[in-house]
Amino acid sequence: MTVPTAKSECAMHEDVEHTRKRKLYSPGTDIYETSDAVIVVADIPGVPSEGIDITLENNAVTIRGTISDPVPEGCQLGYTEYETGDYQRRFSISDEIDGEKIQAALSNGVLTLTLPKASPNRKKITVHAN
Repeated sequence: MTVPTAKSECAMHEDVEHTRKRKLYSPGTDIYETSDAVIVVADIPGVPSEGIDITLENNAVTIRGTISDPVPEGCQLGYTEYETGDYQRRFSISDEIDGEKIQAALSNGVLTLTLPKASPNRKKITVHAN
């Protein structure tokens, strides 16, 4: 099976230097597999498409989402009960994924990442007799 594996939330955040003093959430994620692809669906509410950074490096896909607190122009936040924060999640993927064809789509706070499987690299070798 080629399903990505996730690092634990604690382990994932240990090796990252954060420059923003904000909470960092690990988004809830579902992973599906078809015969052609692995599909990762992550909840990242409030993150605009320009706030999403997805990288593929050393057989790991990292999803980062940054959000800004919506405060109306000319106002200051006086009280809040809802805490916002940024999102980060990292998955190890197998060599069976075609990194050149990965696609991402965002709709209503849900990120869908499609990781196509690479075509089998098979070739029939003909044996010639001398």
